[in-house]
Amino acid sequence: MLRAMDAGLHQLRAAIAGLPLQPLRDALGDADAWVVGGFVRDVLAGSGAPADIDIAVDGDVDGLVERLGAEAPVAVDARHARFGTATLGVDGLNVDLARTRAETYAHPGALPDVEPAGIEADLARRDFSVNAMAMSLDGEGELLDPFDGRGDLGRSTLRVLHERSIADDPTRAIRAARYASRFHLDPDAGTSAQLRACELATVSADRRHAELARLAAEVTAPAGFGLLDEWGVLDIGDRRLELLEAIDGLASESPWGDDAELRTRAIMLVVAGDEALGRALTLAGMAPERPSEAVRLARGHGAEELLVAAAAGGAWVPDYIERWREQRLLIDGDDLIAAGIPRGPAIGAGLQGALERKLDGALTGGREAELELAVELARRSI
Repeated sequence: MLRAMDAGLHQLRAAIAGLPLQPLRDALGDADAWVVGGFVRDVLAGSGAPADIDIAVDGDVDGLVERLGAEAPVAVDARHARFGTATLGVDGLNVDLARTRAETYAHPGALPDVEPAGIEADLARRDFSVNAMAMSLDGEGELLDPFDGRGDLGRSTLRVLHERSIADDPTRAIRAARYASRFHLDPDAGTSAQLRACELATVSADRRHAELARLAAEVTAPAGFGLLDEWGVLDIGDRRLELLEAIDGLASESPWGDDAELRTRAIMLVVAGDEALGRALTLAGMAPERPSEAVRLARGHGAEELLVAAAAGGAWVPDYIERWREQRLLIDGDDLIAAGIPRGPAIGAGLQGALERKLDGALTGGREAELELAVELARRSI
């Protein structure tokens, strides 16, 4: 066990030392800085070094960003003066800088009030023990782990840091589902009690949506939403949970193209459970007899609704996407006008009728055949 722990620390030090952040290190001057949170957790958990890095600085972040200078290969993506933070892009890495701080909450679900503090207070303000670890940005020194987060990783335990952790910020319950499903962690008794008492409605809709979208983007999203349902944080139900599993299985297959963003949107559609989900389920229950009918049914539905419909049993939807959606005529409205059809609804009626015949295999012969039929159908509609 000790040998494995030593190996983990060696990997963490090497991962931090190898970060391409020398301009940031140079700009720090005498200020202390630590890599904190997810980067430390992921490396120690054996998940590899993520591309998102949180760095806590015991000093003025705005001044640090200014000292980077225009010549540094660093893109400043955002600054947030209220919280003393900045977001940087550095050589393909996403770096969140934040001044070490303490936090208080005026009421449950409120954004925190912050004030500068040392690294110990900064780690104490965090959500779970596994995220309350830090190591110096130079990759040297000891692991700062005042709440035994590394031990909790080894014990597969998810543990909040104080008795009002989730009441103060209920979005932590959603983060709990992310970490628990990704790392196979089980909440301890105190954390479980807080999760089951969570009042997610005290948080703004925007904040809830942002955290739920992060969970939806996880590889383990179905399991994570299952935990939220089990804990009573969200009422999802077995039917929608089964649908999430089906989406997860379909999203990596043809014709969906392993589109991670589409998968996330489809999962969020199911979790929201609103009118869009109703439209998708209605679509899934349809049984078009001809390709043209399938095209009419699917028209106007977003890609996420189509994925949900396919996952809910709409076996015809993949055929629509792969074979029928992009079907086009070789003619257009100008061709009908040149053939003597007056501008107006008849043009659309002729083109639509010809396209439907082509979709259904009743129109062959190329451009001339298409024009002849479209003109005939247009004249009938006048």
